[in-house]
Amino acid sequence: MSQPRLHIIVGSTRPGRRGPAVAGWFHALALKHSGFDAGLVDLAAVGLPLLDEPRPPQRGQYEHEHTRRWSRTVDAADAFVFVVPEYNHSYNAATKNALDYLAKEWQGKPVAFVGYGGVAGGARAVQALLPVVIALGMVPSAGAVHIPFIRLSFTSDGTFEPAPGLDENATGVLDELLRLTTVRSASGPATRVG
Repeated sequence: MSQPRLHIIVGSTRPGRRGPAVAGWFHALALKHSGFDAGLVDLAAVGLPLLDEPRPPQRGQYEHEHTRRWSRTVDAADAFVFVVPEYNHSYNAATKNALDYLAKEWQGKPVAFVGYGGVAGGARAVQALLPVVIALGMVPSAGAVHIPFIRLSFTSDGTFEPAPGLDENATGVLDELLRLTTVRSASGPATRVG
């Protein structure tokens, strides 16, 4: 049996963002973990415009090619990790937009989070995301990774340097996500969209 496919989604799209470096660190840990076939998905590269589909996503009747591409990307994954910044006590608009584009593609799939920001370490972003992913029928992991004072986690040359214990925290999140993914796989094959 092949490994479950994990998509690590870089949620921030703004210039100067920290998300790609944080996601790169988590991706390297996921590869070392070896429980997943892990890949990075950068919402800045996906380039979704503000939701522009005329029909509700529950119908799966997509008019635009960018939506069909996004649908195939999400449908191909068995689990997700969203790497999200905390903006104004919540998560960013690009992440919400990406989630809202689709419906059936998310259903039943496990999800975990890596939040980063200031004093709260992205915890408020993760908390705000929970009701959204639950409404989409996803299965959130009990654990999350929180990185407070994100700017202090970077060296002068722009390299992300995780605080002591962060690798272990992230590995625990991967363990839980793999457990959820395995339980989901054991309950029967997923119905792919399209």
